Amino acid sequence: MSAEPSVQRQSASATQRLAAALRNSASKLSEQVGGGLVLVFAAAPGDRSLENASRLRAASGFLVAESAREAAQSLLANVREVISNGVERTLAPLPTLGERAAGGLIVVPMSLDGDSHGALVIGAPHPIDESSKETIRLEAQYLALRVDHTHIGAELEAAQSELEAHNQSANQAERVIPEENEEVLKLSEALFAQDIELLRTNEKLGEIEKLKNDFIEKMSRELRTPLNSIIEAIISVLTGENETLSDTSKASLRCALDDGTEFLRTLQNILDLWRIKQRELPVEVQDVNIREVIDEAIFSVQDRIGDKPLLIELHVEEPFPKIRTDLAKINQILFLLLENAVKFTESGKVTITARLEDLNLHCEVKDTGIGICADDQPYIFDEFFQVDDSPSRSGGAGLGLALVRDLAVLLEGEVAVSSDVGRGTTVSLQIPVTDSPTTS
Repeated sequence: MSAEPSVQRQSASATQRLAAALRNSASKLSEQVGGGLVLVFAAAPGDRSLENASRLRAASGFLVAESAREAAQSLLANVREVISNGVERTLAPLPTLGERAAGGLIVVPMSLDGDSHGALVIGAPHPIDESSKETIRLEAQYLALRVDHTHIGAELEAAQSELEAHNQSANQAERVIPEENEEVLKLSEALFAQDIELLRTNEKLGEIEKLKNDFIEKMSRELRTPLNSIIEAIISVLTGENETLSDTSKASLRCALDDGTEFLRTLQNILDLWRIKQRELPVEVQDVNIREVIDEAIFSVQDRIGDKPLLIELHVEEPFPKIRTDLAKINQILFLLLENAVKFTESGKVTITARLEDLNLHCEVKDTGIGICADDQPYIFDEFFQVDDSPSRSGGAGLGLALVRDLAVLLEGEVAVSSDVGRGTTVSLQIPVTDSPTTS
């Protein structure tokens, strides 16, 4: 019986694993550079030619596949040059790639032992620092190993298939013992050596990831502890020595308290985003009275309104039954949506609505603020993206809506936006919930 179907299945499986690895790397690198654009060019098994090595195999950061293909075509000459000479190149920003690549592009060869198996093209919103470049180069080295490993695996399978076919058609005297076949032995040894190298490279990438995790956790401790002490000290002075303070001193302390609280909230948002990406933020389901959650979110955001002629209206279907979901995350999502609406609405109103339909919680936060232009709308849920990036803008790090999106996805929900410039914005949230045995 021929081994060819089995070999074909193995080859197809290896190709699928390679494709998955390329896609995964594209996604990781896009996050590494702050939500940039990534194109992965790599050779498919069985053909080591330049034309094959410059095929687009994966992409990340593009809204539609056609945009990725157009970008790949416009960069193809640069990619082939890098693959041919194995030398990294830096490119100026391309207007056609938009804000995600405004910081410029780098083209990194996927080289192994002097042979190029493809290239990575990375575009970032801001100039890429040297630390990120080192991570990108290591990822390119890892992918070169993966591509070459798949090539050798395909060649080994073909050699084994040919050997098996020969043995089946030859008589006993003419048969070749597989272990004594020089080509099969060489390919097997090369494949084993690359298995070891892949493990080592994965270990290096794992060490980098661990360093990032340790840094984030250390930053959390080193910044939050003194910041909490500062905030507590300011509150103590304002409450305990209020009579002896001048109006100017009170105003300065309140301003410092507001800034400290805002900084602490931004730090917490960064940590929450990181924990979600590391899958370290658990979902804790409990009974939730949605009316109370919204009331608390509205109360928490009142200080942001200040003297602005702005009203927050609430529309909730009554009676609204209790539901089961993650109370803390729903509260955080609603607060962030209200905070964002208040920040960009100078006058008028912010309306929040909630209804339950087919065990899905539907919420909308609608404002009469400045609105978002159509070109910016696809990016507003990206980390650090800011609609108003002028020097005069006040507050925020562009993390709120990114965290809203990630929290919604964590709860298996979704969030969407619609907006008209000068007329306001509506953010819609849908979260699946379950019935509570109790009633509100």
